[in-house]
Amino acid sequence: MKFSCEKALLSAAVSVTSRAVAAKSSIPAMEGILIEAGDTLRLTGYNLETGIQASLPAEISERGCLVLSARLFGEIVRKMPDDVVVFTSQKYTVNIKCGLSEFNILGTDPEEFPELPAVDQQNALVIGQPVLRSMIAQTLFAVSDNESRPIHTGSLFEVDDAGLTVVSVDGYRLALRREAVEEKKGAGSFSFVVPGSALSEVEKICSGEESVTVIQGARHIMFRTGDTVLVCRRLEGDFLAYRSAIPRNNSIQVEVEARALLSSIDRVSLIISEKLKSPLRCVFGDGVVSITTKTAIGDAADQCATAGDGGGLEIGFNNKYLMDALKAAPADKLRMEFTSGVAPCVILPAEGDENFVYMVLPVRLKAN
Repeated sequence: MKFSCEKALLSAAVSVTSRAVAAKSSIPAMEGILIEAGDTLRLTGYNLETGIQASLPAEISERGCLVLSARLFGEIVRKMPDDVVVFTSQKYTVNIKCGLSEFNILGTDPEEFPELPAVDQQNALVIGQPVLRSMIAQTLFAVSDNESRPIHTGSLFEVDDAGLTVVSVDGYRLALRREAVEEKKGAGSFSFVVPGSALSEVEKICSGEESVTVIQGARHIMFRTGDTVLVCRRLEGDFLAYRSAIPRNNSIQVEVEARALLSSIDRVSLIISEKLKSPLRCVFGDGVVSITTKTAIGDAADQCATAGDGGGLEIGFNNKYLMDALKAAPADKLRMEFTSGVAPCVILPAEGDENFVYMVLPVRLKAN
């Protein structure tokens, strides 16, 4: 095999595909990147859960394929001078030249590399990269890490005529985002669950402005954008019936400035740590919310202006869960809805379309 290509392009392709390489594996090829020089130059990383494939322009003079250690190959290419990289291999011996730098390293038999699963298209959707990237970023924090309910270790993608809805839930909170799609391919509505680990990689590969095509197969999902393809397995099972889980027609409603409330919680949280856990005690009065907490170090209190009367409602929250929802909410003004101190808090946009909903379960407070 022999090819030459720009160092910057090769370095970018190696860093993208390395994200899907197994950190440690009993099969040495799994810790490597599959390099295929055919009609185009293709690099593949695959850890049996998620696979990422990148194609890049190169001058190919001899076809072939080989597996190289992702860590070593990545370091070599990254530290090479900005010039054209010339890659030559004879059997498993590889020669890499760039400028005045030269390396001779050993590769692995490509036969040992697992084949990337083919995705048979059942349904598909096309959506802008910036839109999908923000939808993932604003829901991924609520994905569960509890393996006893594997279905909730991913996000639900639900596609209908109105667009795409992404939902994540972990038993303590729920995050939902809705957006229109550019194109929907498939009869009626369809849904699938994508593992959270794969979505964090999708968020990283959606770095441009063009569109991404999401293809639903029988057992796998494919995200295709530009010259990069990500394939991951679908999670099977019954996802939470989120529509009935979100309480609506709540009797208490107050409006807040997201940043102001976040700052207040942030200040009060200074005395809370992993060792010294304590809930926030929030009292929603007329035009103000009072936030207090108490730990072994001492106590802290702060207030934040609100619009509306909370009727003196007292409710407790895990500070991190409430802050995650406020940080993720893509609006400056929010509406917080409650029914009682033991019912979930629902966070929605104060104005405009309801393109996001966050729900945080309260923490039981001890009597003063």
